[in-house]
Amino acid sequence: MLVEEVKRCVEKYYPKGIEIRRRIHQYPELSEQEVETAGLAAAVLRELGIETRCGIAGNGVLGIIHGAKPGKTVLLRADMDALAIDEAADVPFKSKKPGVMHACGHDGHTAGLLMAAMALNELKDRFSGTVKLLFQPAEETVGGAERMIAAGVLENPRVDAAFGCHLWGPAEEGTVLVKSGPLMASPDEFAVTLSGAGGHGAMPHLTADPALMTAQAIVQFQSIISRRKDPLEPAVLSVCMVHGGSAFNVIPESMEMRGTIRTFSKELRDFIPQEMEKTLKAITLTSGGTYKFELKKLFPPLVNDAAAADFARKSAEKLFGKERVKEAVPSMGGDDFAYFSEKIPSCYFFVGIAPKGSKVIHHSPYFKWDEKALQVSAACLCQTALDYLSV
Repeated sequence: MLVEEVKRCVEKYYPKGIEIRRRIHQYPELSEQEVETAGLAAAVLRELGIETRCGIAGNGVLGIIHGAKPGKTVLLRADMDALAIDEAADVPFKSKKPGVMHACGHDGHTAGLLMAAMALNELKDRFSGTVKLLFQPAEETVGGAERMIAAGVLENPRVDAAFGCHLWGPAEEGTVLVKSGPLMASPDEFAVTLSGAGGHGAMPHLTADPALMTAQAIVQFQSIISRRKDPLEPAVLSVCMVHGGSAFNVIPESMEMRGTIRTFSKELRDFIPQEMEKTLKAITLTSGGTYKFELKKLFPPLVNDAAAADFARKSAEKLFGKERVKEAVPSMGGDDFAYFSEKIPSCYFFVGIAPKGSKVIHHSPYFKWDEKALQVSAACLCQTALDYLSV
């Protein structure tokens, strides 16, 4: 059975996967700087004799495995970029770059997909169709997936479905979490500047205080979430940065704040910024100030196709049994795999990495996980691709 062959191949290539993961982890690269990581992925693919294209939308890499006969085309994706965090985790392969670390698991995504590539390449005489292996830059920032799609990675041959996975700190290690429908939110960014008339802190009646306007705005923004939208529709509005002022006794001329809006639907994604502007207009009108509101829409919500999710779930169950395959809980985190899910039937799933009874926190300087998760992610990607191409 192919399931047993997949397990055998993944076990065979596990030591190589660990070696690759540790190399990437020690030399992490920020978004749009993934030169060495992309070079390593390309070198591994070429060593396997896999058709390889480099320099796509910056540092993107695409490997193409052709099966024994013509058929459908499936795409498997991994992101490669790291984060601007100084690593504090106690691991023997700690980042050698101060201020940069893989704090979200993208080193594991890349290594896991390369393990899947090794297995699929060994089994290429056993399937029909084509597998595209996509190693993507800039997931954490500008949305490298959109750029790679614009560069044509879904064409020649045309991709019929896409799959990807994320090592997932909230879930117990050894588990696979899948769901159809909305899985991850749109991570939009906003910036607000509130301006007034500064002056002496002892004479606030002679000013139009932007600090007070900012405080009112922060509080009133939360009423949008709690009172102005349907409570059954999830959303998050977080003010994460506030800047202004230069002395303890001087009311400033202006204050700035930045934050994020997280939603799962287009309607709510449009509604919340509109309500924020209404709030800002009312506050500044009654306070004698002015405002500037800027919205930067990042990735769309990530919505899994029902049929693709069913494929991923059944493939994971073949490998690990139903008891280890769970229903995923939607996350307010975002991922630019959403661009693939907008274009073609797709499924993004989670692979648990938390020791039983604990959680692993993403984007933390203490982020770490057991490398046995590589076997789970690689096997799931490989089996899902094989199952999809067999029907």
